[in-house]
Amino acid sequence: MNTRLRALFCDHLSIMRGKYLPGSKIGDGHTRFCRSNFGVHYDKDLLNSPGSMMMEGLPDMVLHWRGDEIRDSWDRATKIVVGDLYDTDGAPLPMCGRGALKRAVADWGKHGLTPKVGIELEAFAMVADDQGRLRPYDTPGAHVYGTGPFTDPLRFNDAIWEKADELGFSLDLITSEYDSPQFEYTLTFDDAVKAVDDIVLFRLMAREIALEHGVVLTFMPKPIAEAGGSGMHVNFSFVDEAGGNALSDGPKGGPDHMNALARGCVAGLLRHHKGLAGLIAPTANSYQRLQPGSLSGHLCNWGGDHRNVTTRISSEGGAKARLEHRMADASSNPYVAVAAVLQAARLGFAGGYDLPAMETGDGFEKWDAKEATALNLKGAVADLKADTALTQAVGSLLVENHVFMKEHEVKKTRDLEGDALRDFYIWFV
Repeated sequence: MNTRLRALFCDHLSIMRGKYLPGSKIGDGHTRFCRSNFGVHYDKDLLNSPGSMMMEGLPDMVLHWRGDEIRDSWDRATKIVVGDLYDTDGAPLPMCGRGALKRAVADWGKHGLTPKVGIELEAFAMVADDQGRLRPYDTPGAHVYGTGPFTDPLRFNDAIWEKADELGFSLDLITSEYDSPQFEYTLTFDDAVKAVDDIVLFRLMAREIALEHGVVLTFMPKPIAEAGGSGMHVNFSFVDEAGGNALSDGPKGGPDHMNALARGCVAGLLRHHKGLAGLIAPTANSYQRLQPGSLSGHLCNWGGDHRNVTTRISSEGGAKARLEHRMADASSNPYVAVAAVLQAARLGFAGGYDLPAMETGDGFEKWDAKEATALNLKGAVADLKADTALTQAVGSLLVENHVFMKEHEVKKTRDLEGDALRDFYIWFV
């Protein structure tokens, strides 16, 4: 078979949209899509959302890519690339999540700093029964930090690791989580755009390889009501102009050794905690995960080596110093989620926000936090609309489009429960 190109972008619903194109397109290139994709919902409903031009003829938008960003894919006959979206006049499309992340990187660049990002993904494995209903994948001997065939009898994770290694994805780990059949996938730190390109392509690859093994691998936040949730933890640091880790002034890490940059970033994440939720935990299902005492980023708090705070300060210093934000889930567009986290952190640093006291409670039965995310999508969207500083930093029209679609999602999911709510999302996330 002749080599072809799979050209992709990640849309407002975190769905990877794209086309297969002939091998002649391998190199710097572009192709057109309908701009009104940004008015399409999970159920394929067409909505006149801001920026989608649904009622203005459903015009084109243009996906551009660079030849040096094209890579091999898990289909040997296909090259693959993620591009940037523009309007037909050549201006960046405001709803493009990858563009929003590039703006966040550029905003940090004005401070002489380059963001580095590492992302942890969690996912549940499901299989179809004889009637076609999805049920949890049977992992009879699974336990937290499990490896081997008792944790993954079909060994689909071995196939994911083998292909990831072959294609140059830098995996830090694959392991099983506390709940079964849940798995964690962590990629190493890289420049922010490259790191998110890798995570969206890795996520797509993992789902497609799992499907070849008869497994529906879902990154949705809470596919099994009685089990824990799945997050997308955003770890980040900054390289300064001298090449050092700007988050650290010495070899020691943790809350006692935070510098002004680290303190400002955490203060920004706390100030914009409630608004962030509407962008980075953006589905009705997200709020089945974001609950008190759930290790999920619900509480507006921070701490050291403490998994029940939203912003966790690494105990490692020097080159390995980093901050971990634990609220996001992979039903968000990862480009938008990372952009939002970086912009909230930048607002805190640039604005000189005061840092509240560190959390001293256990997070299960006792906590100091006075604020938390909303308990449902409706409340989270309202909090996002109220956070004008964050909205402007991420991109006003992008957020307007997002809010419109999510307000409709509140209505669409209002009467859905259990498997019906899960199935509204599971084939896409």
